[in-house]
Amino acid sequence: MYPSRWFHNERVFVFDDWTDVPTQILSREDKADRSAVSETPEQAAQAAPPQFGRAILVAVFAAAVVSLVLLAFSWPTVTADPKDLPIAAVGDEQQIDQIAENAPDGMLDLKRVDSRAEAVQLIEEREVYGAFVLEDEPEILIAKAASPAVAQQLSGIGTQMQHSIDQQAISGLQEGTKKMQEQMQKALEAAASGQPPQGNPAGEGADPAASAMEVPQVKITDVVPLSDDDPSGAGLAIAGLPLTLGGIVGGVLTSMGIRSRRMRLVGTIVYGVVGGLALALIMQTWFGILQGNFGLNAVAIGLSIAATVGLINGFVSLIGPASIAIGAVLTMLIGNPIASLNQPKEFLAGNWGDIGQFFVPGAAGTLLRDLSYFPDAPMALQWWVLSAWLAVGIALILVGHVIAHRKAHSAAH
Repeated sequence: MYPSRWFHNERVFVFDDWTDVPTQILSREDKADRSAVSETPEQAAQAAPPQFGRAILVAVFAAAVVSLVLLAFSWPTVTADPKDLPIAAVGDEQQIDQIAENAPDGMLDLKRVDSRAEAVQLIEEREVYGAFVLEDEPEILIAKAASPAVAQQLSGIGTQMQHSIDQQAISGLQEGTKKMQEQMQKALEAAASGQPPQGNPAGEGADPAASAMEVPQVKITDVVPLSDDDPSGAGLAIAGLPLTLGGIVGGVLTSMGIRSRRMRLVGTIVYGVVGGLALALIMQTWFGILQGNFGLNAVAIGLSIAATVGLINGFVSLIGPASIAIGAVLTMLIGNPIASLNQPKEFLAGNWGDIGQFFVPGAAGTLLRDLSYFPDAPMALQWWVLSAWLAVGIALILVGHVIAHRKAHSAAH
């Protein structure tokens, strides 16, 4: 037989006897089959990596993480309970005590003030959520911009007050009607006996219809209303979530995309400036969620996202990429659920509402609400909290840079 040639990759393979090739291939396959058959199940199990146990552990861990996330976000809503809400009250002690007795137990923390103007000032400074003005014409002052939930609670109390006043008016009307009937009966008896009627048969000045018309009406006044672009306050309530996610995403991208620790610091500042302007444009100029001074809102947003970005970059610079989870947990799973963005801090159990104001989401949410609707409210605490978190992140970045520089210097020598 003539030799066969096989051209492959510009190389020429010459087989003197083409019939030997199938024989060699078959012999190799037979050897592989025999080795596979001779391998026992125990040996195969020992050779295979323990994937089954690993799969179970990963699945259990993932389920635990999901449960933790669900618990973190649902717990504040499920356990929410209106209590100790600071409310101003204008009136005498008896009237104020009556309001406290008729309200749900422990719901109101009434603060007596001298005038309606003083109550309005306290609302605008966010010292109280609303006020009861118990004068000749009863009035309830609310501020939906401070908390739509509290405004709804106070409006409900106003409805109960009006119902009570109406019941008293009806009782008075019934008593007046009964008295008038008695007087009329006496007048008829006197006339039948030939005696002239004495006084007004309907009673002295009694006019049940006129009394019914004089029933006072409880007036509800929204001192600080929400904007027409966000009448329910839903936009302002969820504004904290994009800030939180924006900070986490920015921290992950800058820490992973920038190797130099010093340049991570630069990236943190630039991200805060650009992100603050961009988000302020969207939330205020486009959606109309934010109100007030655009520049201050942009600075507040930039400071809040820069604080989270700096914190994540600081942990990564000091510990490593795995520490991204630390910043995410602090901000998303701990800070965000107790930030009191959807409800007043007094609704949370214990002191968690106050504690939440010392995390980035809580401080940022309160600051943006005050800048938009309550310019007279004190805001120094929120500015200091955000600045402190940013300072911690910058410090961690610098410490990580110094440690890495010393290690590199020691390795070189």
